[in-house]
Amino acid sequence: MRVLSTIDVLARFGKALADPTRAAILLKLKDGPEFPSDLAEGIGVSRQILSNHLACLRDCGLVAAEPVGRRVRYELSDPKLVHALGDLLGTILTVDPICSCAEPDCAQDKPEFSTPIPLTLEVRA
Repeated sequence: MRVLSTIDVLARFGKALADPTRAAILLKLKDGPEFPSDLAEGIGVSRQILSNHLACLRDCGLVAAEPVGRRVRYELSDPKLVHALGDLLGTILTVDPICSCAEPDCAQDKPEFSTPIPLTLEVRA
C-alpha cells in the first residue's frame, strides 16, 4: 500500500468533489450508509452512472463497500468525513454560478448544472 502525501490526499478529495454526481453521493452518504439502488434513485441517476462514480470514490478512498447478504452497502470510509463535509458546506457562504476554473468541459459552466438533492446548512455558534 502506497502512503500518499497530504497534497495527494487533497487532490483526490478535490477530484471527488469536482463532479456534481460524486458530490451528491458523498452528501447522501454523509447521512448514513445506503445501497446503490437507493442512492441512484435518490440523486436521480442510472445505476450504471452511479456504479462508475462509486468506483471513482472507492479509488479516491472516500467510500467503502460493505457486503450485507447478497447486496453491497456503501458508506463514507471514515466517520471524520461526515464532519469534514459539514464544515466545508458551512464554510462556503457564497459561490459564483459560473465556475472560473480552466477546465474546458467543466460541468458547472453548463446551464443544466444543478444539485439534484436539497442541501441543509447547519450554523453553529
